[in-house]
Amino acid sequence: MRRMSRTLISVALAAVAVAGTAGWASGDAQEAVTGAPVGTGAWVGAGLPDPGRVGPVGIARFFAGLDPVKKMKLVREHPGVVGNLDGVPPELRYEANALVTEGAFGGAGVLAYDPRGRGQVALVYGDLARAAHVAVVVPGSDVDAGHVRPLADMAAALHRATGGRTAVVAWAGYTTPVGVGLDAATGRLAEAGAERLARFADGLAAVGAAEPSVFCHSYGSVVCGLAAHELKAKDLVVFGSPGMRAENVAELGTSARVWAAKDPTDWIDRVPNVSFAGLGHGADPTEPSFGARRIPAEDAAGHGGYFAAGTSSLRAFAAIAEGDVR
Repeated sequence: MRRMSRTLISVALAAVAVAGTAGWASGDAQEAVTGAPVGTGAWVGAGLPDPGRVGPVGIARFFAGLDPVKKMKLVREHPGVVGNLDGVPPELRYEANALVTEGAFGGAGVLAYDPRGRGQVALVYGDLARAAHVAVVVPGSDVDAGHVRPLADMAAALHRATGGRTAVVAWAGYTTPVGVGLDAATGRLAEAGAERLARFADGLAAVGAAEPSVFCHSYGSVVCGLAAHELKAKDLVVFGSPGMRAENVAELGTSARVWAAKDPTDWIDRVPNVSFAGLGHGADPTEPSFGARRIPAEDAAGHGGYFAAGTSSLRAFAAIAEGDVR
């Protein structure tokens, strides 16, 4: 009975503490945005490929068979679909989303923009189509299209740290938890996000982009853990992680190299690594028994300091993104 009580207390603490950056405010339950892009009904009604039936490879093949005039006609007539459909060439997605977002995201290329719910967005720093290396940064809680700056700053910092040679995507492409609550302590939103992340990576492969290194922050590491078995990635890098819903690297079912970082001042270290009745996210990926490659992060500060200029963690992230490690 005492052991059960300790487990329940640990789970309760996990429910209070696993959100990404929201502090100690209460969290509101979120409804995951899933499914085909806005405007798909009109798109399919015009005789165009149904995103529910045709995957990124088929979409890429369809667009490869169009001449430039027809491609731009689709951009103008169906920007919500073209701008969010995995398998569409990046330059066309940029054009389509520019029509919708009207410069709202500064100088980044907008690879996706979905206005539903709190909004989802994917921003690109660098030349995604031609870069020899690609990185994708997956955020934790409280990130959406209207609150993307912390994620965008991470992606921009990684892009700079690689000397601009790596194209970096700030992927706010799933419904994240808000504040601290059951959403952050369970895998419900992560499961929906994992499906979207895997399809996004399939889309990168379909258009010939380099296989990405995927960097997963906080609750984003839960998303990456659930996606790992089908995610096309050469590296999975988790930092500030509450767990990946696996007890070790083998349980992830991935051929990607798995890396983990946690700095000594990160409050995530106070989150119990438990899993009980659907609450909590399991083992700490930085523990030796998990089997991930450890990334130095002693000079990072807090839960959000892993991409700070001059830190060991950022240098290691840049080396991983550029393939300069074994």
